[in-house]
Amino acid sequence: MISRPTIAFVHGAFADSSGWSATIAALDAEKFPVIAIPNQLRGLAGDARSVRSVLETIEGPVVLVGHSYGGAVIGEAARGADNVAALVFVAAYILDEGESIATVLDPQRFPGSLLGPDTTLERPFANPDAPGGTDSDLYIAVDHFAEVFAADLPEEQTRLMSLEQRPLSLSALTGVAAARPAWLDKPSWALIAEHDNAIPPAGQRWMAERAAATLGSVGSSHAVMLSQPAAVTETILEAARGIG
Repeated sequence: MISRPTIAFVHGAFADSSGWSATIAALDAEKFPVIAIPNQLRGLAGDARSVRSVLETIEGPVVLVGHSYGGAVIGEAARGADNVAALVFVAAYILDEGESIATVLDPQRFPGSLLGPDTTLERPFANPDAPGGTDSDLYIAVDHFAEVFAADLPEEQTRLMSLEQRPLSLSALTGVAAARPAWLDKPSWALIAEHDNAIPPAGQRWMAERAAATLGSVGSSHAVMLSQPAAVTETILEAARGIG
């Protein structure tokens, strides 16, 4: 009998919580309590505080799931959160102290990411917490979105996703993990997207192995929660069984 922890989802950059819909529906059908926690995408420390504030309202054990930049956020948010029983990283960044998502993977060692100046654009905005009071939002350019983020999804779908994407601030891109990561103290699972053009699969695997995560993999783009939701669901169920 699988215990029924709350499954809490944290989306990453260029996306929102709707990407988890198929997995949330599957877990809801299995009578798991679920919650999709908004990720502000404004800065690692602040995003983690926001997620942690939601975790503090949940009774009982939590399996905390993060995709992409959301993986960095859950690693920070779960630090000291006693009710978080397991972490699940889905095509995700897994940071150690002093690292940011901009620095954790050396492109010489882990080539293959198509995210960069040629595929993205910036839009400045006022941010009183940023140096000089100005920050920028980073978007994937519409014409590159499918190739970078979701190459295995239908063109009509990726076009709409590109127009609806939620940007990541440069402050979030460069925000540094501040202290001992939660994955050192909590069991972790990781699902590697083997056809990912945003976070190189070899880099995902290296971060996951460093975190001693239980590994799984699937032939998927970065948008694994949309193209392979059953694999995401099964990874979460494995984590739930692992803490049961």
